[in-house]
Amino acid sequence: YGLTMDDLKNFRQLDSKTPGHPEYGHTVGVETTTGPLGQGVANAVGMAMAGKMDEAAGKASGRVYALLGDGELQEGLIWEAAMAAAHYKLDNLCAIVDWNGLQIDGKNEDVMTVAPIDEKFRAFGFHTISIDGHDFGQIFAAFDEARACKGKPTVLIAKTTKGKGVSFMEDQCSWHGTAPNAEQYEQAMNELKAQ
Repeated sequence: YGLTMDDLKNFRQLDSKTPGHPEYGHTVGVETTTGPLGQGVANAVGMAMAGKMDEAAGKASGRVYALLGDGELQEGLIWEAAMAAAHYKLDNLCAIVDWNGLQIDGKNEDVMTVAPIDEKFRAFGFHTISIDGHDFGQIFAAFDEARACKGKPTVLIAKTTKGKGVSFMEDQCSWHGTAPNAEQYEQAMNELKAQ
C-alpha cells in the first residue's frame, strides 16, 4: 500500500502517514476514517450490507472484518451497529474484540465494565466464539467457524494480555498509545526473540 518501514516507525508522530487513528485520504489503503470509537464497526456493518446487496444482484462479494477494543464497547454506537448487523442477518460480518481488560484510562472494570461480553453480543443476535487471542490455532479455527455460520453475524472474543511477552509493557495501560524509545525497543525485541 505504499507504506514504508520508516512510515511505520513514525506511528503517532505529527504529520506522519501513520497517525494513531487511520484517516481517509491521509494514509494509502485506508478507506474510511475511524477515529471516533465505534465508528469502525458501524462502517463495517454498512460494508457488509453493501456486500449482501451485491450478492442479491448476482455480483461477487466478500467478507467484512472489524477489530474492536474492549473499552470501545462502552460506546453506544457499537450496540446500534450490532442491532443492525443481527437484524439484517449479516453473516458476512465478523467482529473481533481484543479483550485485554485495559483501556487508555485504566482497567475496564474501574472505568466502566463491559463484561459479560459474550452474553451481550449473544443477546444482540450474534454467533459468539470465545478464544485465547494468543493461540493461532484457536484464531484460525474461529475464523473457519465464523465463515461457516449462516444467518447471523459472528463475534470473536479474543482474550489477550496487552504487551504480552515484554516485561515492562505486559498488562500496563500506560502503553496504550506510547511508542518505546530506542533502549526500550531493544529490550522488548530481545525479550521477544528469547521466547
